[in-house]
Amino acid sequence: MRKYKAVPRKTMLASALLLAVAAPSWAQDSTEASSARSQDPDPATLDTVMVTGIRGSLTSSMNLKRDSQGVVDGIVAEDIGKFPDTNLAESLQRISGVSIDRTSSGEGSKVTVRGIGPDYNLVLLNGRQMPASNLGDGGAGLSGSRSFDFANIASESISAVEVYKTTRADNPTGGIGATINIKTLRPLESEPVISVGLKAINDSSNGNLPRTLRGSELTGEMSGIFSNTYADGRFGVALSASHQERDSGFNQATVAEGWATFQGDETEDGRALPLPGQGYADRIQNRPGADDVYGRPQNTAYNVNGVQRQRTNAQATFQWKPADNVTTTLDYTHVENKVQQQRSELSVWFNYGPGDSTWTNGPVAAPIIYSEDMEYSDLSMGGAKLATKNTMDSLGFNVEWEVNDALDLSFDYHNSSAESQPDSPYGSAGVLGVAAFVRGTTTVDYSGDLPIINVALPPGRTQVEASDALVTGSVFQNSYNKSEVEQFQARGRFKFANYSALDFGIGSTEVQNRSASAIEQRNSWGGLGTPGDYDDSIWYADDMAKYFKAFSGSGDPRMTGRFLVFDFDRLRERAGEVGTASDPACPTCYFAPTEYSEDIRTTEKSKSAYLQYRTTFDWSMPLNVAVGVRYEKTEVESSAMVRVPDGISWSSANEFNIDYATESGVIDGRGEYDYFLPNVDLKLDISDALALRGSYSRSIGRPGWTQIQSGQTLADIVRTQGGTGSRGNPGLEPLLSDNFDLSLEWYYGESSYASVGYFRKNIKNFISNTILREEPGNLHTPVGGTYWNEALASGCGATDMPCIRDFIFTNHDGDPGVTATGTNSAGQLTGTIVGQPGDPVAGFDITVPANQRSDHLDGWEVSVQHLFGQSGFGLAANYTKVKSGLTFNNLSLGDQYPMIGLSDSANLVAFYDKNAWQVRAAYNWRDSFLNGIGGQGPNPNYTEAYGQLDVNISYAVTPQLSLSLEGINLTDETMRTYARHSNMLRYATQTGPRYMFGVRYKF
Repeated sequence: MRKYKAVPRKTMLASALLLAVAAPSWAQDSTEASSARSQDPDPATLDTVMVTGIRGSLTSSMNLKRDSQGVVDGIVAEDIGKFPDTNLAESLQRISGVSIDRTSSGEGSKVTVRGIGPDYNLVLLNGRQMPASNLGDGGAGLSGSRSFDFANIASESISAVEVYKTTRADNPTGGIGATINIKTLRPLESEPVISVGLKAINDSSNGNLPRTLRGSELTGEMSGIFSNTYADGRFGVALSASHQERDSGFNQATVAEGWATFQGDETEDGRALPLPGQGYADRIQNRPGADDVYGRPQNTAYNVNGVQRQRTNAQATFQWKPADNVTTTLDYTHVENKVQQQRSELSVWFNYGPGDSTWTNGPVAAPIIYSEDMEYSDLSMGGAKLATKNTMDSLGFNVEWEVNDALDLSFDYHNSSAESQPDSPYGSAGVLGVAAFVRGTTTVDYSGDLPIINVALPPGRTQVEASDALVTGSVFQNSYNKSEVEQFQARGRFKFANYSALDFGIGSTEVQNRSASAIEQRNSWGGLGTPGDYDDSIWYADDMAKYFKAFSGSGDPRMTGRFLVFDFDRLRERAGEVGTASDPACPTCYFAPTEYSEDIRTTEKSKSAYLQYRTTFDWSMPLNVAVGVRYEKTEVESSAMVRVPDGISWSSANEFNIDYATESGVIDGRGEYDYFLPNVDLKLDISDALALRGSYSRSIGRPGWTQIQSGQTLADIVRTQGGTGSRGNPGLEPLLSDNFDLSLEWYYGESSYASVGYFRKNIKNFISNTILREEPGNLHTPVGGTYWNEALASGCGATDMPCIRDFIFTNHDGDPGVTATGTNSAGQLTGTIVGQPGDPVAGFDITVPANQRSDHLDGWEVSVQHLFGQSGFGLAANYTKVKSGLTFNNLSLGDQYPMIGLSDSANLVAFYDKNAWQVRAAYNWRDSFLNGIGGQGPNPNYTEAYGQLDVNISYAVTPQLSLSLEGINLTDETMRTYARHSNMLRYATQTGPRYMFGVRYKF
């Protein structure tokens, strides 16, 4: 039978630590405070618990919940160097009320707590506010999010994670959903340890890729920990490091450009379906009714993606006790996460033109079958190469001083930075457009989980060939994001004779955030040269159908799945050599520019002070009380250098591009706010096993960086109806939430408990995007201009873009703004048509954030944990139900202000822990939820309900040597995102199971 060592609880939380970063003094203080809040308020009275194994981890987590001030949940490592999951976000989802957002490759990345999205959950490392930087999906843009990406932190380095669901005055400000504190090792509070671990990783998604995109079948991970004390326990050193390499992949079916959405009786927008009796209305089956809402797709595509990641974490902590009442800690943390991605795709674009279609019944009508008439249009088969590097460095110094028996003081300073930057000579994202102009009538069946694309080819042709392909447009981008945090905290506690205590403190935090980008774009979307300019050996043919076998319908004989994969580097080099007399060869067009054309810098300075009084009333049922208030004042300054638009060029049938001036412009902005944030926490010990809690608090959630930045940016691609753009607002107020919690907890047996809780959040200043129709820069567009109207008068249809372009090139080549460059393989004229004075001014939908409204959310949390005596078997389960008025109305086409991430969730964990064996099966489920708004206007993006099964098995060969086998997503679940109707797909993603075999040795 496994031996469990009994140790004081204060030591337990430290001895379970995995890696070597020091926690600041106030984190230790919170442990001492929990003792003072227990039934016996004497902090010298300490419980004993088991500290190793699954059972020990659950017991420690239960005690954290039981002894806390307010509502706190957490996860404690099973042993030093052995956190329950390989990813911190995936560990956190086991906690009631916590859900996760996954990356495209299926890995947990960010957390939503009680329906509050990642931007409004504050993540701390040992009590310190940490910077967060990222370049958005694939490194192609800036998300502006404050949310911490848990994929950057190796779980082997973590001892415990605490989730504070109620606000406390002594916690930093910024988390409405929760404040999440990640804890690491302090050598003076843990036993000496030397541990090394090795893992072999096989990700099945990597094998489900074209050969040019695959990585290695097996990759590795290694980690090591050293912790020891010297000089009779007065000096301690802890060192730890881990390095992981993971090769994976994901395959997607997408409508990435979104759905143009209309009311059923829409007539003014030329993209809308014709009304009965008009145009091609007789080809439309079950046309949406006048009161229905419906959407038409802009494009549909399949893509396959290979991803390689190299993640390195390292920590060093040094502690010194120059006197019995003084402890100093110096710690350093380094994180590096490098990601490379390669993509190939097959895509079709629609012009909102004539075709056959069949629609679902309203009130939200979506296409079942949708087609458009095409002739020698582009069958796109582009590719991309992305490479980014994320780093984080944190240096901190802490002093704890027990002045006397009544007064404790602590001082903490840290300086941390997080940086995301390109990691390739091609920039953070390089995209090559490739097409074969052989596409005829194009039909898509949207009725299943996977859309089925069918393309009619020219007479006598059965498939696309390498001899048909050529490069079209290209985009090479450099994006950069850096966030720096400098923070000082001074804290104190005065303890009264009756074990009451007064906590007090001041703090200062300065966050500097910089986002910059530069783009080199070649707008040769009508084709660069001819197919004969490219050696056929650059390409090889493959079939998309075999990469989507987890979806029903992947074997549908109607699917046009043949596409051309290419050597990105070779094709990029060749594209730089191809040119025409009017469009000369341009080798420099295929490297990202080194000088930024947009550079936005925002500084946020906050000062804070707090008081909190805690006491216990010894009545027949002891009542623990904590009352506090925190004052927070914040100033915001932002300066933005942005590109200045000066024209619109029509470069291909579907593409209008913005031209920019050579010089950028600079815009400044300021804002400030201050708040008093009170909190009250009550805990009534009804009996030794039964506790009733009640809490009230006020908290703020700061706006995202892009929301408070200065400057305005426009999307480079413009459509016939105009363009899109966005700008920030430095004067935004933060979200202000009044939080109410009530819970009942029953600790009925050893390591067993049940709890039920109710929570409500009344949120003010809710930030949502307003879409404003504006005319920035007075940019003239060819659409509706003199040349355009002449083409319509000649007989071209309003949506027949090739006809209109051919007419203009044929009749006006050489006139102002018209330059014909030749013909493509379909015989269509190519070149550019530039909007001229007198042409209409293009309108843009500008997204602007604003404090819009107030609303609430509330919900219930139910948790149970039960150990079946000494059998080794146990269960842990929880369910969270959330509801709110902050939802999206699918029948409204106007601006809306929903809560992102609101969903129910549930967990079930079954385990066996006895003798040398540990077995754990964990199933996590999250109901469908709104994950964002966007794609052709204010449309919702919903993620379908998702459940995943993970299993971990470990065997202790000796007390020092253990073996483990872990399986992630064993049932090969897929993820799916859609707009207003399940047929209106946005993303359908297939990844696959992941397996890890590990060996760990403790000296």
